[in-house]
Amino acid sequence: MASQGPSSSGPSVPRSTSAEASPGAASVGPEAQVYEQPVLGSRRLSNLLVAAAVSLGGLGFLLTSASSRLGRDFLPIGHPAELVWVPQGLVMGLYGLAAVLLATYLWIVIVIDVGAGTNRFDRGSGLACISRRAFRQRIDVEIPLREIQAVKVEVRDGLSPVRRLALRVQGRRDLPLTRVGEPMPLADLELAGARLARFLGVPLEGLG
Repeated sequence: MASQGPSSSGPSVPRSTSAEASPGAASVGPEAQVYEQPVLGSRRLSNLLVAAAVSLGGLGFLLTSASSRLGRDFLPIGHPAELVWVPQGLVMGLYGLAAVLLATYLWIVIVIDVGAGTNRFDRGSGLACISRRAFRQRIDVEIPLREIQAVKVEVRDGLSPVRRLALRVQGRRDLPLTRVGEPMPLADLELAGARLARFLGVPLEGLG
């Protein structure tokens, strides 16, 4: 891991505009000197829906527990005040507290937009700059383009499907380029890998 160094700005900067941050969605001309891929982080619709659902569920459990403890209905549906405080009301309160803590974590991740960043490949400076947003800092990794040996398309189906692009780098572990989470559509993944490999002038691996 290295600090981000200076990078030159070329005459043309192709960018991906897909909501899935599929690298290479823009065409790459032979004259392009810089190729940049935005990567979507945690600030996406699926995470927003999950955080909202957990928040509402936690609030519902807490209001149910409070209704049981105080003998008043704080919810517009049902009659939670009729629940026995021990153990039903108390257990509801513990569930609500756990849900609120989880929702707080989810909202923090969304607000910070953990995982968002860019993959920038600059022929002028001869560097690939991989940047990601973490909780407390921004992580920047620089790799000389000459050390990139291939672009890999990794596809694995099953209970934990994986569809991602990665760089095979000399003397290092494979460096993933696409975000963690929902797998990209296979067609977009293949197209992204082909365009990036063409820009870098390296082989495309993993298709067959």
